[in-house]
Amino acid sequence: MDTTASGISGSGSNSSDALDQSDLPTVIGPYFIEKKLGSGGMGTVYLGRHKTTQELAAVKVLPASMAHEAGFVARFDREITAMRKLNSSSIVELYESGETDGTYYYAMEFVDGETVTELLERHGRIPWRQVVEIGVQICTALKAAHNAGIIHRDLKPSNLLIDDDGQVKLTDFGVAQVFASGRLTVTGGVLGTAEYMSPEQAQGKRATKASDIYSLGAVLYVMLTGRPPFQGKTVLDILQKHRYSQFDSVRRVVPEVPVWLDEIVCKCLAKKPEDRYPDAYVLSLRLQEVPKKVDFRDEQLSQFQNSVTEETVADPSQVSHPQQEAIGGTLVRDLFRAHFESEQQGSIVKRFLDNPWVLLSLLAMMLIGGYAWTQSQRLSDEDRFGRGVELMSRPAGPAWEVAGRDFFQPLLEADPERWQPEVDSYLKQIEVYQFKKKLLGRDLGRDELPESEPEAIVRQALEMRNRGQLGHSREMLVSLRSLIAGDPEHTELAGVLDQMIIEMESEAHQQQFEFVEKALTRANTLFEKGEVDQALEIWLSVKSLYDQHPDVQPLVQRAEASYLLATGVDLNDAVRRPADAKSSEIDSKRDADGPQKEDPQHP
Repeated sequence: MDTTASGISGSGSNSSDALDQSDLPTVIGPYFIEKKLGSGGMGTVYLGRHKTTQELAAVKVLPASMAHEAGFVARFDREITAMRKLNSSSIVELYESGETDGTYYYAMEFVDGETVTELLERHGRIPWRQVVEIGVQICTALKAAHNAGIIHRDLKPSNLLIDDDGQVKLTDFGVAQVFASGRLTVTGGVLGTAEYMSPEQAQGKRATKASDIYSLGAVLYVMLTGRPPFQGKTVLDILQKHRYSQFDSVRRVVPEVPVWLDEIVCKCLAKKPEDRYPDAYVLSLRLQEVPKKVDFRDEQLSQFQNSVTEETVADPSQVSHPQQEAIGGTLVRDLFRAHFESEQQGSIVKRFLDNPWVLLSLLAMMLIGGYAWTQSQRLSDEDRFGRGVELMSRPAGPAWEVAGRDFFQPLLEADPERWQPEVDSYLKQIEVYQFKKKLLGRDLGRDELPESEPEAIVRQALEMRNRGQLGHSREMLVSLRSLIAGDPEHTELAGVLDQMIIEMESEAHQQQFEFVEKALTRANTLFEKGEVDQALEIWLSVKSLYDQHPDVQPLVQRAEASYLLATGVDLNDAVRRPADAKSSEIDSKRDADGPQKEDPQHP
């Protein structure tokens, strides 16, 4: 298998010392050659030093025989042109390319480090947290490439270089396309990539960004397990397995890998492109969630165990209740056991627990609830209220429901006259949270139909809000609130809607303020760079759009002051002036003030 030739930027490891360094070319293009870094079916990589700049580079020389193949030169020029578009710290930089005595080469950034292949050779497999870090960096590289319209087509461990600081760089963009010829199997190109090739590529179809996602899934798999998802005696055998066979899940090979990471790898390796992640950015977000989920789970388990230990030490005479035992570690273990057993059974329980957020919420509810139950049995009313308030200070979630059920409701039932004013606002917040959770399907599942027409409208409004259509969402809720006003059947819903509208208005005002503030910052930058007309247009637009919005009046006043300082004209007058007059205002202002320059954002 070709494991070194595709490392365009080379490797700073000692592996190059074992290579045959005889018969080195003296010069390739403008580079003095110092040593060989690797070789294989797709060419030879040398360490070169530029004659003029003395800058080190990895110089890849393609096989001389390739130049005689039909279409090779056109493919080479096309892919080099595409590679020049790439600009990312996670992608090896292309310096230049050329042809010397019929041999084609290109020079790229030299990375003093090792490939993921070499890392795997040293360690066998890589710890899952490090795999996540590497995976996120690969996603950054793929996102930059895909945004430029470039598909890698040949993502594999030997194309991933890690420098001494842990920075991952992706290399060999376009090499698979340059080598797209009938002699591919002879050169070893397919053999070097078969283990990481998507089913559609194995079938001879055009590669897309979904193909790169599949290859990244295969790379994640080999880093976690130490072996590719599919192996075989021949290239054809491996390619057929990519198309038709099922691989062992990561957790079947390495049980300590988090279930969430296992699910991510499985989704990347879906046979159908449409079943994979839509792009590298979404995949990156999912990868970054894994350590947070694991840390949250471990923290909750630790807090629960510590609380039980503290209570036992504080009151060793207290006898534990059977209900308390049921809430402890046994139930948590049973929950996870049910999840993993259901993977084999394909039951209704599996379909419910397959959602990691559902599983995480259930776990959090039990841990928080178990702790809350033990605490609430012997607290004073004031302490019970304080514990409830502390839970409500956390993000909306299971902790809120525990606060209402185990702390606020008992207080209200015991002494409504005393505690109603104190807990009422918290209970309304909990009610809104539970209502929204139900409508979004977090309890009932997204396939459950609305129970009423108002519920359907609220659900639609919340979905619009999640898509960023905050204004339309609020309008729907306000209209629905007017529609049910005075209807005794919907008294409870009316209160929930009032709270939701208040929250949405606050969110809208915050978004509006941040948007305008960002625009003013951009205007300031443009002005400092001399792009005056654009800065003037931004200040003018802020005045025109937001003059009647009280929440952003401080920002409108900043725009007015900046415009006045830059032009000497009141912005209230400027909104009524012709465009050509506005563009000439700055010139007259400069003529009057001379060459000095001030910051228009800080008059």
